Amino acid sequence: MSDQRGFQWKLLSLQRFSSTGLLLGTLLFALSLTPSLVPRPLIAQGVVSGLCFTAGYAIGALLRSLWHSLHLPEPKPAAERWIKRTAAALCLLLAALFLWRAAGWQDTLRGLMGMEATAATHPLHVAAIAVTLFATLYLVGLAFRHTLGLLARRLARFLPARLAFVLGTLAATALFWLLLEGVIFSSALRTADRFYQQLDDIMQDDLTPPSDPLLPGSEASAISWEALGSRGRRFVTQGPSAEEIGDFLGEPAERPIRVYVGLNGADTAEARAELALEELIRVGGFERSTLILATPTGRGWIDPGAQNTVEYLHRGDIATVTAQYSYLPSHLSLIAEGEYGIESARALFTAIYRYWSQLPESSRPKLYLFGLSLGALNSDRSFDFYDIIEDPFDGALWAGPPFRSDTWRSVTADRDPGSPAWLPTFRGGRVVRFMNQTQGYDGYANAWGDFRIAYLQYASDPIVFFDPAAFWREPDWMRAPRGPDVSPDLRWYPVVTMLQLLADLGTGGAPPGFGHEVAAEHYIDAWVALTEPEGWSPEEIARLRDHFIAAREATQVK
Repeated sequence: MSDQRGFQWKLLSLQRFSSTGLLLGTLLFALSLTPSLVPRPLIAQGVVSGLCFTAGYAIGALLRSLWHSLHLPEPKPAAERWIKRTAAALCLLLAALFLWRAAGWQDTLRGLMGMEATAATHPLHVAAIAVTLFATLYLVGLAFRHTLGLLARRLARFLPARLAFVLGTLAATALFWLLLEGVIFSSALRTADRFYQQLDDIMQDDLTPPSDPLLPGSEASAISWEALGSRGRRFVTQGPSAEEIGDFLGEPAERPIRVYVGLNGADTAEARAELALEELIRVGGFERSTLILATPTGRGWIDPGAQNTVEYLHRGDIATVTAQYSYLPSHLSLIAEGEYGIESARALFTAIYRYWSQLPESSRPKLYLFGLSLGALNSDRSFDFYDIIEDPFDGALWAGPPFRSDTWRSVTADRDPGSPAWLPTFRGGRVVRFMNQTQGYDGYANAWGDFRIAYLQYASDPIVFFDPAAFWREPDWMRAPRGPDVSPDLRWYPVVTMLQLLADLGTGGAPPGFGHEVAAEHYIDAWVALTEPEGWSPEEIARLRDHFIAAREATQVK
């Protein structure tokens, strides 16, 4: 019994912890309180602080172990105690100072985004969340260490000690990876997929099947009301009507055409694409002057701010076609079903482009691609430039492109000298152009060609500017001059900045026009420059912007 109590006391004693690890962990905890790209709520701050503390502890413990194993000189015990106490006092003082300043940093960032100041940072809550996360991860680390030791000792009976240690490390790593990724993570994803599938199948009480035979989901449509799914039913029924557009314009307008195929519409991506093409032909989509091939986000969502604005700009003389490829939200879909999104986008583009390219050039609609976030990533990968070079479509608008987007990464890396990474100029803007909330697609010396790629992004968008390499180097977008919506207090710190950006990916705390929340008025400017709709004066475009801003504010009040 006494031995067991002694073991428990050792487990809980601070003597079990690495002092170097605790010091470095406290330092990274303090730095984690500095601002990043978007305002962080309490739980997000606690999580990122806990991850930073854990990372600092692990690095410090590893360095201390390496120093000891190399038999490098060490200070005498008295001097070592003095150094540790002094360093501990400085780190605790720094952590307290940063906790005190955290609210001011967050308020500066919130002020840039037009948000109200926060009341406080709740330092005790942040510390409690961080310590709880560290303790959990520390226990996982202890379990890994004991497993490694057990395997190494067993193998040492038959193999040299060093080889047994290496093989034990590999075996323990494989075992924990199998447990975390193959069992826990996979089970969680399957549970999430079933949950969102059931959510997608729920019939909305406020929606009824359309009676108009030209709408998907009607009795005349090959796409049933049930097969549209939750997102699809809202997409095809809640767009602006011809009357609403006409009332705004003061003249007759057409009803925009929307075609949507849910994930249950057919068994394969190719079959869903053919079903979308069949429906688009049936409702006269190719007879409109403009055709949008939209790639949705993970759960099949198309941003109304992008869709409604382009339908107003083209006076309803427009058709849009899209297909769902996942039930999961974008961040989970990207991890679990990344290839499904690409497969679906390619199948839909192939079907639509094949039919469109066979139509007479003088009478076919202008064809544009659209995607937001994960939709932009999959839209980018839906076609090969070599397949369209002889008969290109008219252009693409990609908003908030994720940092993994191939074309975006290539263009940003090869930008013209002197242009910032957060708003690059590429080869004089002949094909590719970027805009944000303060600068549009104009101002280029060269004319924009017939084939156009337009990016709409904000400098404060973590989905766009997350960079795993920020773990060890400063990202280009942090260098001067910075974007107008990036905090002047933001600094790069090894390890910390990458974890802050990682937390920002799931925060989503920015208002429209900042972060990953694209504002409708910026979509208007993008669509006007890209598609050049006829009959719009600057005054009328300004009135349309005001119309959508007022609609958003009315929704926020509700």
